Amino acid sequence: MYLHQTMKHRTVAALALAAFTLGLTACGNQYRPVVAAISPVGPAGQPTKYAVAVSNPNSPVDQVTGYSITNNVITVSVKTPNPFTAGQTVTLSTMPTSTFLNGQNLTVLAAGLTTTQFEANFTHVNAAATEAGFATLVGSLSGLVTFIDFSGDTVLDTPDILVNPSYFALNNVGNEGFVINTDGSLNDFPTSNPGPSLLTSNVVQTTLTAKSAPVSISAITPSNGAGTIFVPQTNSSSIAVLSVASTSLLQTLSVGANPVYVVGADNTPRVYAISQGNGGNGQVAAIEATSTSSLGISTTLTVGNTPVYGVMTADDRRAYILNKGSGTVSVINVTNNALDSTTPTITLPNVAYTGGTSAPNPVWADLSPTTNQLVVLNQGDGTHPGSLSVINIPLCTASTQTANPLCNPNNPVDGVGFGIINTTTNVGINPQMVSVLRDGTAAYVANQLDSTGLCAAGEGSVSVVSLVSGVVTATICGVSSSAATIGANTSPSNVYGHPSSISATVGSPTGKVYVSSPDNQFVSIIYTDSNTVQGHVNMQGLGVRVITTLP
Repeated sequence: MYLHQTMKHRTVAALALAAFTLGLTACGNQYRPVVAAISPVGPAGQPTKYAVAVSNPNSPVDQVTGYSITNNVITVSVKTPNPFTAGQTVTLSTMPTSTFLNGQNLTVLAAGLTTTQFEANFTHVNAAATEAGFATLVGSLSGLVTFIDFSGDTVLDTPDILVNPSYFALNNVGNEGFVINTDGSLNDFPTSNPGPSLLTSNVVQTTLTAKSAPVSISAITPSNGAGTIFVPQTNSSSIAVLSVASTSLLQTLSVGANPVYVVGADNTPRVYAISQGNGGNGQVAAIEATSTSSLGISTTLTVGNTPVYGVMTADDRRAYILNKGSGTVSVINVTNNALDSTTPTITLPNVAYTGGTSAPNPVWADLSPTTNQLVVLNQGDGTHPGSLSVINIPLCTASTQTANPLCNPNNPVDGVGFGIINTTTNVGINPQMVSVLRDGTAAYVANQLDSTGLCAAGEGSVSVVSLVSGVVTATICGVSSSAATIGANTSPSNVYGHPSSISATVGSPTGKVYVSSPDNQFVSIIYTDSNTVQGHVNMQGLGVRVITTLP
């Protein structure tokens, strides 16, 4: 009955419409009605970007708790039970203070081998430290690059790279990746369009100088327009300079002892090679073009004790060098190629905790460009909480130039409040890395151990620090046991492993934070709207580092 009535009504309506249309036609040239479908309005499309993770499938791995070097023999203390045996080769990583040990291959000796330590021959001045890191077996399995699609958290490709990767970096625009290992090999691969077309055979490999012991890599395009790869070589106190276009060695520049990092920004007139020296103050060597085809060192600046890392602003006006041994930040006026005349040094506050204080020991930094802030991560003493210092770094602007004749737009002086520490906030124990959301709202810190008591004993965490209020707004606990990460009783809401690498990126409707650990094969993905773990991606190897192609 219902169907019959409906069909009858439709018939009447159709006849009426036909009569109406005929009437319009009789009146001459008339506009005919056009029916256009209106597409539903959905959420804004996600930007095209990826998280790129490098992993090492070789195992076992153990946590380092400290070391001592006496008469060219190093004794490495590890957590029991020590998984290594005599004759095996082990590489060290994520050592926040003694960065010269990162990536070093050590052959385990029978002498001194116990359940809590191993010894190896290692030529170096006598030294000792209580310090957290990781020791990983050097094996024969190739490393892997895992490309993760930002919009869907799916794996796009996993090409092979060199064996035992030790350090990974992207260029400043995020479209090319570079990996080194301690044997002196380098991989170069595109990151802008991953997928089945990116085969292992497309990954370029170059060999550096034998026994060069490279410790980091930076890919920068200076103002001369030549894409350049800079690799500090510890054993020769030099910087290997390679062409991005051909990955061929262009030249080698001699710098101070124990070079650890080269800092710079694209279009900068010069980059700075950071060297720790053999005790006392470190130094930075300014590397710049001497001709269209060669680079040279224009000056050498003295910085604080044991410099470990640095960042340069995107406008190439200032560079900031973290001096772990002296608890300071050296400020370089890049335009003048000299230490900043007004604020050459920023002194970081001690880390205060219940019952005492410790030296700050800065280990990593990131920039918040929207708020003109430098965010510095302080390790502390490795037993108690570390901290995060947010420092104001404004330069004079066009609006202040009239009142300040010294405000040259081509070489601006420090603005009001430059170098003032806005907030210092305690985070976890042995923090390794900080990544700042580019909207200036929050910083995410990878801690190898939790300090809040919210997480299980011995587990790591991620601290979420508001850059507006300067307080920790969330602590995301880690889990590291096999049962909790790859077994039947997994913990999907936790970060996996003891985090050492972290990369935050904005997005719509939410940003994401990618976390990897040197003792776990999964990348954990945190959503920034809720600051909760929403997924894990298998890298098929232990995490070396994860980086997003766009901030």
